[in-house]
Amino acid sequence: MKTLTGKELAAAIRAQAQAEAAAGPQPRLAVVVATDDEASLWYVRSIAKAAAGVDLACDVVDLGPGARPEQIGETLTRLSGDPGVHGVMLQTPLPAGASAQQLAGAIDPRKDVDGANPLSLGRLAAGLPAFPPATAAAVMALLDHYQVELEGRRAVVVGRSTVVGKPLAHLLLDRHATVTVCHSRTRDLASVTSTAEVLVAAAGRAGLIGAGHVAPGAVVIDVGTNPTDDGGLTGDVDFDTVAGVAAALTPVPGGVGPVTTALLLRHTARAANLP
Repeated sequence: MKTLTGKELAAAIRAQAQAEAAAGPQPRLAVVVATDDEASLWYVRSIAKAAAGVDLACDVVDLGPGARPEQIGETLTRLSGDPGVHGVMLQTPLPAGASAQQLAGAIDPRKDVDGANPLSLGRLAAGLPAFPPATAAAVMALLDHYQVELEGRRAVVVGRSTVVGKPLAHLLLDRHATVTVCHSRTRDLASVTSTAEVLVAAAGRAGLIGAGHVAPGAVVIDVGTNPTDDGGLTGDVDFDTVAGVAAALTPVPGGVGPVTTALLLRHTARAANLP
């Protein structure tokens, strides 16, 4: 089995981001946070660290886990209207009563570097230019990097979030894959996932996908980032058992995650250079 790591690809994308950042004003990314979830805070720290490495400014706007929805919305509107900010991102989870889908509508689509605004998602679905959600784009970038053929192949996505599952289904369809999206109400999940030549696990449930869910020789992309008791991360795929069946599999951490972060930086650099 081949392990599809994201380290080499992420480094190449960061180099592209740095080159594009040097071509215009210093790009500035603002990440709005309203949570004390440690996995989310770890991710935000990784974005800020990576940004510093490519000469891109990153402001973390921490509103705290008790932030009101109106406060979050006002912050997103203010940042979207700030000419010194080129990319705006709303980190989840959010406090009770706050809807990410509704609040993301306050982000200017030209600064929506994580593809969260419904306008961005609509343009993506229609095949029009837009920043796709970085995680969904990272899956596609990894498949391309490892030269995984998509045209005419059966692809199954487990998870239907607007962050990964739904936009990824559109991106795969644009590449002429035959796509099935599974979710929590899918009956006999294994009977569907085991038909996939390309299987993407993005449900947010640790160890959901085992060897019985995977067809021999399938390419498996694990998007899951579930915190463990020892402070680490584990994916939606049981790596050890699936490794004995799949032809290729991404690790967690070290697979989709680094590519996602690198793409956020490249999106921000490109947003800074929009006419």
